[in-house]
Amino acid sequence: MPDKTAETPPRVIVVMPARNAARTLERTFSGIPREVVDEIILVDDASTDTTVDLARALPLHLIWHPHNVGYGGNQKTCYLEALQRGTDIVVMLHPDGQYEPGLIPDMIAPIVRGEADLVLGSRLAEPGAALRGGMPLYKYVANRVLTAIENQILHTDLSELHTGYRAYSRKLLMSIPFLRNALDFSFDSEVLMQASHFGFRIVEVPVRTIYDEDASSIGLGASVVYGLRTLKAAGRLVLHRNNLWRCRKFMP
Repeated sequence: MPDKTAETPPRVIVVMPARNAARTLERTFSGIPREVVDEIILVDDASTDTTVDLARALPLHLIWHPHNVGYGGNQKTCYLEALQRGTDIVVMLHPDGQYEPGLIPDMIAPIVRGEADLVLGSRLAEPGAALRGGMPLYKYVANRVLTAIENQILHTDLSELHTGYRAYSRKLLMSIPFLRNALDFSFDSEVLMQASHFGFRIVEVPVRTIYDEDASSIGLGASVVYGLRTLKAAGRLVLHRNNLWRCRKFMP
């Protein structure tokens, strides 16, 4: 996107895909630097706790799903609403406190400067920091292995491709067919593969890992499923590139 710093500042919207985030929502919300954020959207995916009640008491835009549609389905609602509300930059911030809201200015800076279309908050950029922050060893190893495989396929050299802290340009979200993506956690991997396939610029910003008792985390079984579905998406991309099996997720 063009550099708008000499004109009007870009409109920045933070989206928070929520599922049973009552314990951490207010703390995460209070840490968002409002001087660089124009609006906050929370999409609740049929929480069974008091997330919706708490969200209604905060100065944010709330959307709630009457039925659970999954992490990917939640993000689809987040991005559609942000685009319709005129955003230039979208920051995805989990409301569970696993990522630092105070780093939002760093996350959006490369897009504001016109240097990137997608910014990843990497927990693995600093060697050893993820484990010191409490990331389980099996997740660390799986993350490194999957990232290495994906870097080979995408022709990238990124330290982490499995972070949930991301900033997107409007141009990217308007271009990639994210509505065709999965409803589960593999949505994130598919978005990255689409961004790379369509030639968008991806950069990283180091972020601190925060794994405490309130941070949401998928278990070992779900992590295995996620890894397999990520590899499946990568395989589909390879087949699509070689015209062996065309995939609508990688078509404009």
